[in-house]
Amino acid sequence: MNNKNKSPHVTKTTPTPSLNIPSKPSWPLYLILAMTFAIGAVSYQFLTLPQSLTAGLLFICIAFWATSLVPAYWPALGLFAFATATQLAPTQVIFAGFQSSTFWLLFSGMVFGAAINHTGINSRATRLLMLILGNSYQGTIIKIALFAMGLAFLIPSGVSRIVLIIPIIASLADHFGYDQDSNGRKGMLLAAAFGTFLPAFSILPANAPNMLLSGMAEALYNAPFSYGEYLLLHFPILGLGKLIMTVGVILWLFPDKAPNQAIQATIEKSAMTKIETRLLIVLCVCFAFWFTDSLHHISAGWVGLIAALVCLWPSLGLMAKNSIDKDIQYGTLLFAAGIIGLSAIIAYSGLGNILVNYLTEVIPFSEDSALLNLSLLTFISTCVAVVTNLAGVPAIMTPMAEHLASITGLSSHAVLMTQVLAFSNVLLPYQAPPLITAIALGNLSISAVTKVCLATFVLTSLILLPLNFVWWHILGMF
Repeated sequence: MNNKNKSPHVTKTTPTPSLNIPSKPSWPLYLILAMTFAIGAVSYQFLTLPQSLTAGLLFICIAFWATSLVPAYWPALGLFAFATATQLAPTQVIFAGFQSSTFWLLFSGMVFGAAINHTGINSRATRLLMLILGNSYQGTIIKIALFAMGLAFLIPSGVSRIVLIIPIIASLADHFGYDQDSNGRKGMLLAAAFGTFLPAFSILPANAPNMLLSGMAEALYNAPFSYGEYLLLHFPILGLGKLIMTVGVILWLFPDKAPNQAIQATIEKSAMTKIETRLLIVLCVCFAFWFTDSLHHISAGWVGLIAALVCLWPSLGLMAKNSIDKDIQYGTLLFAAGIIGLSAIIAYSGLGNILVNYLTEVIPFSEDSALLNLSLLTFISTCVAVVTNLAGVPAIMTPMAEHLASITGLSSHAVLMTQVLAFSNVLLPYQAPPLITAIALGNLSISAVTKVCLATFVLTSLILLPLNFVWWHILGMF
């Protein structure tokens, strides 16, 4: 019996190294755990126990998501377990992600993607885009980014735009001959995701943080934002300028050969089937409700969920029978719910307010230097965005605008607008639900998205923000 037990070990020596590969770089894991305990212990000297536990939880989750040492769903499940066991917040706060519109919009996006592939609509959209995009890789990336930015003027939700464009671009990458791990596929998907997301911060109704800032400014200070003024203030630099910069970053980080146009011949013209027509009707009705959300005030997530239910109705034939098991990426859904839940826990703990109060006390504002004050306010809001998320910036900073205006000598309007400079400069993907959605629907690696985030963050801080201050000075903001 002992010999029989030993013999398989000899024959399986070859695959053994592959099983040990995940444990090889163990020191980053130990370093993250040690830093987590250190942050919790040090913060306990100044904060309450729940707040210090929340600080440690924030660090370990961000570290795991940023480094991809473990699957993205693992920190999310660990967050749910730890926060529930230690009672860091009420259960409705911890599991807020499952109640959010973003979570169900992501779910519906997965359903739409599966339905588009099942019915063959993706091939039709791909054929049309092939005729438009041309033959060069650089031209393809530029045109995808421009098209994606154009959607921001039409569809008010960043996640909704990602849900619409990513499955089509993924199919297009396949037909262009780019395999799953190729730079070409990554570049096309990143151009679509960042092209429709980053410039949209300069378009008032195009992203959630913009609208939250606008709504809170009107409610607290009776200062509604003008669409045209907001566009003039931000679009030339943070919109068009950032799009040009992002395209350059993608072409630099993910170069590849020109698309294989010979594959275009494999996509033949054919009459539209009944199933395709049904799906188009469902999608068009869904998009129509997304376009008009300012009229009916129904969240995009619930509209998407209803449309997903229609797609999943068996007799309509819009989905494969086992699609709910095969095509829905539940790990990514848990990842999204974990990020939203973490933001809710941080908001409940009050860490964001503590950070802002501390920074405003120690940072040396000067009433004689408007440029310095604008830079410092942008820095504070950026710190809030990293600790919470992008939507946490207006939620925390807007109520303090008058106080910050009084100690900096700037106008309240200028103080409010510095938030846009911060929440439009994304450091890591976890801060932005649209990027999480793009990772899920495009099967993008977190590391690829993180590279673009870090590069654009640094270049924006060094180049675009100074240019933006010059533009504001020309417009008379300070």
